[in-house]
Amino acid sequence: MKRRKFLQNSSVITAGTLFLPAFLKACQMGAVPIQNFKGRRLIVVQFTGGNDGLNSIVPFANDIYYQKRPQIAIPKSEVIKLTDEMGLHPAMQALKPLWDDGYLNIINSVGYPNPDRSHFRSMDIWHTASESDEYLSSGWLGRYLDSCAGCEAPHHALELDDQLSLVLKGVNRSGFAMSNPEQLYKNIKTPVVSAMLQHHHEHEHNENVAYLFKTMNSTAASAKYLFDQSKIYQSNVAYPQSDFGKDLKQVAELMIAGCDAQIYYVTLGGFDTHAGQNGRQQNLLKQYSEAISAIVKDLKQAGLWNDTLIMTFSEFGRREAENGSRGTDHGTANNLYLMSGSLKKGGFYNEAPDLSNLDEGDLKYKIDFRNVYASVLNDWLQSDEKAVLGKGFEGLGVF
Repeated sequence: MKRRKFLQNSSVITAGTLFLPAFLKACQMGAVPIQNFKGRRLIVVQFTGGNDGLNSIVPFANDIYYQKRPQIAIPKSEVIKLTDEMGLHPAMQALKPLWDDGYLNIINSVGYPNPDRSHFRSMDIWHTASESDEYLSSGWLGRYLDSCAGCEAPHHALELDDQLSLVLKGVNRSGFAMSNPEQLYKNIKTPVVSAMLQHHHEHEHNENVAYLFKTMNSTAASAKYLFDQSKIYQSNVAYPQSDFGKDLKQVAELMIAGCDAQIYYVTLGGFDTHAGQNGRQQNLLKQYSEAISAIVKDLKQAGLWNDTLIMTFSEFGRREAENGSRGTDHGTANNLYLMSGSLKKGGFYNEAPDLSNLDEGDLKYKIDFRNVYASVLNDWLQSDEKAVLGKGFEGLGVF
């Protein structure tokens, strides 16, 4: 039996999951020498729940927007105007300086053919970069790790969470999930785990079990490394005191400390606004914008901003028209944000969504999200999008 099959099916693993910390299941890679990372980094921010793009990037010059949303539309007087047609939700004021400095590029009408309005299925499509009728078991960033020379370290792609998302699971390599470096390190210092690691030599004759212990050891090494790195730099920049703000602060501190991670993955949830949308979305967008502003300040002070790309997406947008509960229902195409000190040009990548040409009440996509991924892979990560996405997609030329 092959090692990968063994790890998936073995009763040793099944029993182990009863008492091993969840992070031990996040990694299936061997230990490698760890060095401080020097190069471009990618931070992915996932809006979970389907953020309403029309109330985030507001088409305030379009009368249809106000006709379809008489109760929840953002008043023209409150919109932070970016052009004569579109502007930011007022809670996103902290992003305006990034726009002014050319650090923000907004792509409208991003989606995919035959869209799915299920949270889980649509997120799987975004995570795996699959067709809407195709089911893949590996994520696009996980496959990037598979194809990347020098990406062997368990934490080369780091998710700020207790569980690893599909997007970071490759065929042969996977990312690393961690919500708190100190707690992670405490987990591996428990008597049970320490005892198991000390007795690995007793199982060297069994290839599969030996591989399990090798995985545990490499995970433990990464846990100690991340804990040590987390103590090197403590930011004095003011971040929002939300979980998302704390996650971005942790990302900045690890990056500035020189942590050997190229990809960071962070989630902000709560965007499924079927009812009472305005207050909830305002709170989330304020958290997001102020935390982004803080991490940009941190990275600029450290001289890392030009080598950092922040990509923000949601699994779908909302319908054009509001519902009867002062909210919006699941839609399709949405806007996507790219931020970096190395954009060729900030501003809007394309025109505003066409609110008069819909697909059964939903916005039509004009940019396939995999074209965005192709740009990230080819132009930012210096990879080959065909090896990761399975076929070629034209990039956007934004980097």
